Amino acid sequence: MQESVTCLGLIRSHYPSLTPAEQRVADFILNDPGKVIYMSVTELAEKCDVGDGTVVRFAHDIGLSGYQELKLILSRDLSNSFEYVLEDVSPEDSLEDIVRKITNRNLRAIADTTQLISIDSLNRAIEAIYKARRVEFYGVGASGFTALEAKYKFLRIGILCDALTDPHLQAMSASTLNSRDVAIGVSHSGATKDTVDSIKVAKNAGVTTICITNFARSPITEFTDIVLLTASPEAPLASGAIRSIVSQLHVLDLLFTGVAMRLGEQALRYTEMTAQAVLNKLY
Repeated sequence: MQESVTCLGLIRSHYPSLTPAEQRVADFILNDPGKVIYMSVTELAEKCDVGDGTVVRFAHDIGLSGYQELKLILSRDLSNSFEYVLEDVSPEDSLEDIVRKITNRNLRAIADTTQLISIDSLNRAIEAIYKARRVEFYGVGASGFTALEAKYKFLRIGILCDALTDPHLQAMSASTLNSRDVAIGVSHSGATKDTVDSIKVAKNAGVTTICITNFARSPITEFTDIVLLTASPEAPLASGAIRSIVSQLHVLDLLFTGVAMRLGEQALRYTEMTAQAVLNKLY
């Protein structure tokens, strides 16, 4: 797409050639573009009374690679300097103001996630991990770091687990799991194709599937038995924002602590064993 062409201009230019269903998607975006950049593909589809596939086809028909590119360029078009990149932080802010705003933002992400988390879903996830033969964490991009942190934490208490950030390895590994295992997909948008596809493979293999996502209505939730929600809205240009990762890590810490409590003395024993194993790595 040419840089000089705005997303809304692109939509208007293609509007007459769109199907009636796609025109409903176009109408919604044209009427409230600022809201769309925070919506998952499933949420937008539901608002327009169409299927997810219609939203994706709409993006293709106006010359884009998919819904995520639509949100990205729409966010760019709406952006005034740092508005959609640094959100409430502006170039006029002092360093003290920046520290205060970012601290409040991250604290709010934790507080909002705590209010949103379902105790029943959390308990079911803890029990599934506790009873699992093997646990695998899938994530790419910024969510891949959350998956790697999960592996580090759960290995310390003796949970046989792995974290995979390569989509090919995810899919291959997921296909070898069975009903005694657990696969956990981490995706802020819930629409990261690699992670969704890997979770789908695991689900089809009879694996208990869990996701950590910001959107209750998103593609990944269609293939997960347990949904753990975070609360950190994120514009496309701010993708991978620290507060989104903070909210994921908060959920991860809740899971870890719950499993450790179920393991009891076993968790303590493994913690001591793993600490002893790396003792000679420290001065």
